[in-house]
Amino acid sequence: MKLRYFGLCLLWCAAAVAQAQNQKMDAYVTKLMKKMTLEEKIGQLNLVTPGGATLTGAVVSEGVDAKIRNGAVGGIFGIYGPADVRKAQEIAVKNSRLHIPLLFGLDVIHGHKTIVPIPLGLSCSWDTTLIERTARMAATEATADGLQWAFSPMVDISRDPRWGRISEGSGEDPFLGSKIAKAMVRGYQGTDLTNDHTLMACVKHFALYGAAEAGRDYNTVDMSRIKMYQYYLPPYKAAIDAGVGSIMSSFNEIDGVPATANQWLLTDLLRDQWGFDGLVVTDYTGINEMIAHGLGDLQEVSARALAAGVDMDMVGEGFLTTLQQSLKEGKITEQQIDAACRKVLEMKYKLGLFDDPYRYFDTKRPGREILTAEHRALAREAAAHSMVLLKNEDQLLPLKKSGTVALIGPLASDQKNMLGTWNIAGDWKEAVSIEQGIKDVAGDVTIRYAKGANITSDTMLLKRLAAFRDLVDVDPRSAEEMRREAVATARQADVVVAVLGEAQEMSGEAASRSEIGIPEVQRELLRELVATGKPVVLVVMSGRPLTLTWEDEHVPAIVEAWFGGTEVGHAVADVLFGDYNPSGKLTATFPRNVGQIPIYYNHKNTGRPFGGDPLTKFQSRYLDVSNEPLYPFGYGLSYTTFEYGDVKLSNTNPSGTTSVTATVTVRNTGKYAGEETVQLYLSDPVASVTRAVKELIGFQKVQLQPGQSKEVTFTLTPEHLKFYNSDLAYVWEPGAFGIHIGGNSRDVKSATLNWSK
Repeated sequence: MKLRYFGLCLLWCAAAVAQAQNQKMDAYVTKLMKKMTLEEKIGQLNLVTPGGATLTGAVVSEGVDAKIRNGAVGGIFGIYGPADVRKAQEIAVKNSRLHIPLLFGLDVIHGHKTIVPIPLGLSCSWDTTLIERTARMAATEATADGLQWAFSPMVDISRDPRWGRISEGSGEDPFLGSKIAKAMVRGYQGTDLTNDHTLMACVKHFALYGAAEAGRDYNTVDMSRIKMYQYYLPPYKAAIDAGVGSIMSSFNEIDGVPATANQWLLTDLLRDQWGFDGLVVTDYTGINEMIAHGLGDLQEVSARALAAGVDMDMVGEGFLTTLQQSLKEGKITEQQIDAACRKVLEMKYKLGLFDDPYRYFDTKRPGREILTAEHRALAREAAAHSMVLLKNEDQLLPLKKSGTVALIGPLASDQKNMLGTWNIAGDWKEAVSIEQGIKDVAGDVTIRYAKGANITSDTMLLKRLAAFRDLVDVDPRSAEEMRREAVATARQADVVVAVLGEAQEMSGEAASRSEIGIPEVQRELLRELVATGKPVVLVVMSGRPLTLTWEDEHVPAIVEAWFGGTEVGHAVADVLFGDYNPSGKLTATFPRNVGQIPIYYNHKNTGRPFGGDPLTKFQSRYLDVSNEPLYPFGYGLSYTTFEYGDVKLSNTNPSGTTSVTATVTVRNTGKYAGEETVQLYLSDPVASVTRAVKELIGFQKVQLQPGQSKEVTFTLTPEHLKFYNSDLAYVWEPGAFGIHIGGNSRDVKSATLNWSK
């Protein structure tokens, strides 16, 4: 009783302190706004990127210095480095009328200068503690470089690997995606935003951006409200529950209205239902792009965005150039301008910029806190833990640290494409190539290298890849000459390690693909390497799930390495040579071919589900390919093997709000110590609305020595049974439920419980 009373006192004290801080902030901002002109208030809503900065879009702001002096800029993104950022801040603080400091942001997506795996890869670690540590590291480096705001995490659920930006999210599952969203917000923001080592996070893209039709970037989105609430909205809500400071609106439309002008989304749902009290910023020229959507001219779309709940206009300057006219015409109110301005000023207050606008500009910090040995070690750990062993026939892996390895492929000795998409401040020269990593790790191994092929033989694709960053080196030799050299090299080796896949700019924003296999010129190389009869290990570098059906049928060992970041070369070598036993599990389903897309584990049944007999007609199936994916959600092998016992329930007939434990014994039956991610799924075969065939509701990582067993226990309550019904009420209904536990979404042990009200 005393402990409970003490805990309640702590909660009351924390709430009282927060209330006092909010009152103090409100008083400060109110006093400041009374001094501001209408023009200065609108100026705070203007987020710009100056010429010469790191570009993440097609438009560059002009006359930035003069606009800062005139109070017409609220924030800048695209520049970093304490000296450069300080120059811009000094213009605002010393030369503008009210000396209001600027915000400085950047796309800090998977590390700042020490780059960790792309988010899709990092999510395959299923290690939220590790993920939080990488976000904390990114915050340390970014703030050392003068930044206060990160346009991350991206939490969009995606079920379509054609979409290039699947690389930036955590895959297809809302439960895991929500856990990761919270971890990243905690990592960036810490517990005190006035600490000069913390960043304001910005969850994006609100909302549903990952469901773009045809997997084509910026395309329209259309879905039912149940699908929206059940599968796509939870990670955004999780970030808000974790205290994220800002939200970025998405490019797509929702119910026929672009997100950036969608009042239901940005006000009714975000603020009124979810209680978000932070700042809403558009994506790059998101307001201007609503003209092409068909909502009107710049004045019209700017007014609609403000009325919908947007606080800050990224780059487009629609607010800056049209809001005064819209105010005169009665299309908006001054109260709406004030509300948006207040959110911008509150963000600056929370970051401590009014107390010290130069707090992030210590020129000594970059040398002490960026690309340190500690940060590189974390990047190496994260990269190794993100890799997924897809196949390992006859235990080809791990390789021996002796003999001769033929290292072949356009990505085998490459540095330029190791960091992956959206490494804005990353320097590819700091990246460790696969070749260098093997040299550093593999001891007495003799390495024979041959490039074997270019990334692609498609000249138009090469031009498109070079349009943003020219990172693909093209060997002038013919494809036949390069393959001959590679085959000759392979014949001189004990084992072939082929490093193939995408260039980094083949995934990410504006990098959707209609065919998502390994480019044909590389696949032809792989065919000839396999034909030598030498054992082949395929290391796949990619920013999305690829169609690897031929590879799975013909190559004995396959490792999905993603784009692993600064230390990827060492991490790949750690995995290949057994210094780390791979433990990654897929967070996005790998299709057999593009015709299966969209494909995801938590799908619905049909009224005519496929029963397994390919000769039976009038069932939901393909004529030319299996319904099943190549690799299911949650899948990933280890150098050891794990055996699951039967699922044991503490109570098979619970009622009301009681709890039930589900326990399974997991045993390491192999020769290596290893980590296993034990996954818990629920199925609800009879409900008032149709449910998915199964849904992830829990997971635990366990470390087991050879021969060791461990009981893994999950606690279930009615909260785990809840879903959104036709009224969008979050409810649970009594009945029979399937409890499924295993190492992936397909291979599970099951039990049934009957839960009554």
